[in-house]
Amino acid sequence: MPLKTTNIVSAAQTKFGKLDGLTLREIFSEAVDKATVDAGVPKEDIQAAFIGTFIPEMLVHQGHTAPLLLDYAGLKGLPATRHEAACASGATALRAGIMAIESGIYDTVLVVGAEKMTSVSTNKATEALAAAADDTFESSIGLTFPGVFGIAAVSHMQKYGTTEEDMARVAVKAHKNASTNPLAQFQKEISLEKAMTPRYIAWPLKLFDCSPISDGAAAIVLTSAEKAKQYTDTPVRILGTGQASASMNLCGRKELTSFEASVAASKQAYDMAKLSPKDMDFAVVHDCFTIAEIIASEDIGFFKPGEGAKAVRDGVTALDGDKPINPMGGLKAVGHPVGATGVKQAVVIYKELIGEAGANQVQNHDTAIMHNFGGTGATCVVNVMRRADA
Repeated sequence: MPLKTTNIVSAAQTKFGKLDGLTLREIFSEAVDKATVDAGVPKEDIQAAFIGTFIPEMLVHQGHTAPLLLDYAGLKGLPATRHEAACASGATALRAGIMAIESGIYDTVLVVGAEKMTSVSTNKATEALAAAADDTFESSIGLTFPGVFGIAAVSHMQKYGTTEEDMARVAVKAHKNASTNPLAQFQKEISLEKAMTPRYIAWPLKLFDCSPISDGAAAIVLTSAEKAKQYTDTPVRILGTGQASASMNLCGRKELTSFEASVAASKQAYDMAKLSPKDMDFAVVHDCFTIAEIIASEDIGFFKPGEGAKAVRDGVTALDGDKPINPMGGLKAVGHPVGATGVKQAVVIYKELIGEAGANQVQNHDTAIMHNFGGTGATCVVNVMRRADA
């Protein structure tokens, strides 16, 4: 049955990108202040905090970050828990917040995702990110995430006829959407010709098929239905949530053209919400690489296996298409500060559902699905959301 009471009543993010001169603490605090003080939610109303951050030990030499960050944000003393699930760290923190509200233990909680990635070199950041893969079977023998998703792309190309141009079209769409998103890392459109420029990172994935290294934070406040109208006239209900896991390495997978954890988590969320893919007006999915968006669009049931690329070609997933995907630009162009991404996705859905997405507003915006995974889909979290008055 649908979740009974969890509502998002405020949501905010910092700008994503290379935030020179700002520390992880400062980025975190900015997002928290935007989602609380600036949104009219008194900090004293927050009863607990759930924080997603993946690799601060390797990026900023700091562990035990939950109480440290909360203290800096002026919320010292609250229960604070850090969640780590690679790129799904923010979404697992969100699920913990949902369960805290649904259980009745708390009626108002804060969920934050944050990461500071540009303090180290690209090589060091790449090494840190590799910790999300299976070290024994992948990382230690030189297989990087571009390599892993390159393998998935080749499999999809061989099985379904997907092309490099199809993946490039995902990048073009992402940059077009991000060009009108003031918080995006890349606010500039690119041509298909530029996206196809043969600067390969891991064939067949090129430079513009890959999400960037980024800094940033995002925060949301969850409350019970009973309290939601104290903070906003436009709360967003979380109707269903799902989480699943899969083998960390590709050699343990049944197939490479679909991520089984994404399929399983989506089914859980749809079943809980008593809704289906046809009820979704748009989606925000994990597009760490362009092929990841194509596969995710199939895994969440928007399109049949092998038809995701055609949907991109036909404009179905564009901002003004029948099934918009990543209307503000996605990880690909907005940026991917790993721990922040899952929470930022919820921020995007919230803004879209309440009609405050500005130039990136989708036309139909009652109900949406959020899909966030970690590593190569070893963890996946999916949430179904609907505007409370819809």
